[in-house]
Formats: sequence, structure tokens, C-alpha cells
Amino acid sequence: MDQTRRDLLEAGWTVGGGLLIAAAGWTSFVALKPLASAGGGGVLPLLEPDAYPEGSATFVRQGRLFITRTGGELHAISQKCPHLGCAVPFCESSGQFECPCHGSVFNAAGEWISGPSPRGMDRHPLQVTDGRLLVNTAVLEEGAPLGSRKFDGRARGPRCTTEPAD
Repeated sequence: MDQTRRDLLEAGWTVGGGLLIAAAGWTSFVALKPLASAGGGGVLPLLEPDAYPEGSATFVRQGRLFITRTGGELHAISQKCPHLGCAVPFCESSGQFECPCHGSVFNAAGEWISGPSPRGMDRHPLQVTDGRLLVNTAVLEEGAPLGSRKFDGRARGPRCTTEPAD
């Protein structure tokens, strides 16, 4: 077997290059693969239902949603405004969701109160399994139509955003 030093180096570079390409491919796959527990992707386990008191709104970052309890019912409300997709924060002082982009206002159950939104905030289905709350972020249920309101829409205090100019 006549192997020269050049042949050995070429074989080494070929194996090293192959490993480098494989590592780059794996890194790209891991970086671009959607997270199973991220918003729009799967079931997120949460705390037990009693951990969410009446009138509260807890932001769940992994699902980009709020868990609220109003009227004794729990809701998993998408953070995205149905109008143009802005992230809608919960205002603690008013107890309402107030869109900072165009001024839509929703009650703690995500029902439309005022503003340009075409409907209430979208929701994810919730279920309780083994005493824990589970939210399915792969399913998004369209918010309630304008004018249909089951829960109280009155503000409990001052708003966090200013009224949009007419």
C-alpha cells in the first residue's frame, strides 16, 4: 500500500469537511425547528386552576397568552389583537386589555368593549388534567363577535393607554 503524506492529508480534509457540513446542518435544523411548547405548537402545562385568582391576568410567555379568571371561569387569551396583530397588554388598574396600537379595549375575558377590532380576542382551549391546567396553543378559537358580551366590561380604575385621537 503506497500512501503518500498528500493522500493522508486529503483524506483528513475530506473527513473534516464532511463533519463540518454535518455540524452546520444540525445547528441550522435545531435553530429553525419550532419549539413544541411554543405558541402555535402544542400543549403547555400550567399551574393548578386555583393558582389563578378571580380578576387576575397571568402572562404565559411560552404561549404568548394570558390566563385570566373572570366570572369564575378561566380563559386562555391570545396576546395578539384581532385588529392588526399588535401585542395587547393587560392593564392592572382598569382590569382590561388595552391595545396600545389602535385603542381597542377588551374585558378580562377578551370580549370586545370598544375600538376598531373586528371581534373579541382569540382564545386557546383549556382543560384540567391531574389537577393541572393545560392549554393547547395549537388550536386558536376566534374571539366572540362584536356586541356579544357574557362578562362584565366595566373598568375597575383608570386606563393605562390614552384614548386614540379622532
